[in-house]
Amino acid sequence: MKKVIAIVMALSMLLCGTALAEVKLGQVDYAAHGDKCFAVITAAVDGDTIVGAIIDEFQFMAPDGAVGVPNSDKGFGESYPEGKVLISKRANNELYSGNMATKAGATTMLADGYKAIEDYCTGKTIAELEEILAGTEPTAMVDAVTGCTLVDTYGYVSGILEAAKAAQ
Repeated sequence: MKKVIAIVMALSMLLCGTALAEVKLGQVDYAAHGDKCFAVITAAVDGDTIVGAIIDEFQFMAPDGAVGVPNSDKGFGESYPEGKVLISKRANNELYSGNMATKAGATTMLADGYKAIEDYCTGKTIAELEEILAGTEPTAMVDAVTGCTLVDTYGYVSGILEAAKAAQ
């Protein structure tokens, strides 16, 4: 009886597996926010629909309290500008968000803004994002993404679109 159950389960798994679509990943290095940092943006795409996305940005900061990228304290870090360390904004969410609050009056954590943009793009097709971007002024994009107050939302959405295209 155990063998019969095992065979039925194995056949069920095989049949279900053949019906699943193929999810592909695309990733781009992208200048989504000004010229003092860069983003690494990844999108998971099922057919032409974005099923997931993640944004991270990297920039140089003073090392006080910042966690540098791997090897920042080794040979890789020797080429940094003096007094700076290369950081992931996502990994330094609290520190970076604190800087945004102090310097620009931000009231939302950076990672929460990224998540709002990622969630906004998830479920949309590549064509839908292209249409949205074509019909939106870059400075008005903040209003299109609930919960996100980042001024370069248009750039982040554009980066997710490019990552989705790279997946195809």
